[in-house]
Amino acid sequence: MFGIFKNKSEKEKLQEKYQKLQKESFKLSTINRKLSDQKAFEAEEVMKQLEKLN
Repeated sequence: MFGIFKNKSEKEKLQEKYQKLQKESFKLSTINRKLSDQKAFEAEEVMKQLEKLN
């Protein structure tokens, strides 16, 4: 109940963004390969940021 007001850490925000980009990339892979590749690249950039935090 008290977790409602808890702020997310930078790591948690980046992990959510990475997962969102991966899902978008997967969905686009059947429709538009170029956009899918772009989303996958963005996801990899987010992963690099996550690795820097660790």
